[in-house]
Amino acid sequence: MHIVYVSDGKAGHRSQALGLYQAMQRQHSQSLSFQEVFIQDLPLFLLFMAVIKKNLASMQQQPNYIIGVGSHTQLRVLMLGKVYPLAKTIILMKPNYPLTWFDYAVIPQHDGIAASEQVLITRGALNPIMNQQRHQASRILIALGGSSKRHQWNSTKVMQALAAIVKENPASKLILTTSRRTPTDFLKRLSTEKFATQLEVFPVEETAQGWIFEQMQLAEAVWVTEDSVSMIFEALTAGCRVGLIEIDRLKQDRITHAVDQLLESQVLVKYFNLNQLATPISLNEADRVARLILAQCYSNKKY
Repeated sequence: MHIVYVSDGKAGHRSQALGLYQAMQRQHSQSLSFQEVFIQDLPLFLLFMAVIKKNLASMQQQPNYIIGVGSHTQLRVLMLGKVYPLAKTIILMKPNYPLTWFDYAVIPQHDGIAASEQVLITRGALNPIMNQQRHQASRILIALGGSSKRHQWNSTKVMQALAAIVKENPASKLILTTSRRTPTDFLKRLSTEKFATQLEVFPVEETAQGWIFEQMQLAEAVWVTEDSVSMIFEALTAGCRVGLIEIDRLKQDRITHAVDQLLESQVLVKYFNLNQLATPISLNEADRVARLILAQCYSNKKY
């Protein structure tokens, strides 16, 4: 079985596609191959010609699934579906085109779309994380984000939260990391605080690819700034207890509503003591989606 991923080059989007591919690989009895094709290598004129010829030279083999994430990938996924009509097209987002144009649309619950055999609704975006059951007691990871289109970074709020986490968990191992959106002067300001000596700090620029996913496998608990919604769901998927660090909201929308839903269900909490965090939940949306897609294909005797 061959899976083609139409890529816009964004790491977060690739993470979603890899999550689905790896989940399908775990559940499929045969070997799976994966090919990433960038949108710049799929000009529309080339795809129009490929639709006529029913072949595209850059394909390593005929795909069984064509996956896309991101607005700029959608048309190319649809056109590749015309080139290879036996392949199933899967878009991992609420598409700009009619849902019926894709074989599957995998859409986060916060987008408000009704589920069907064709529309698979998930708690958060897919990711490649599994709970490997390697969590170490009293090990805490703190993951900082930054400003976004719906959040404004607030250094004072974050600093107060960090001080509270340190104070409330004196016997814990505390590991802090940043993101590329974290203000460049924040760590310098943090270093002047007395409590900072209790933190092991790993700036994002000094961490290798996959470092934070490994830390989530080791941590008992993760505190995340509320702008990093994908990281909240990644920590939940890893089997961590998860706490929220509040920053200022610029607006309310479906993403902030998703965070509020997690708070209302008490899966996510605003407390700073490890013992006050909710017990880990079982969340493995990539495996669930892969199982549904493969089951439908097997029932149709396609593969």
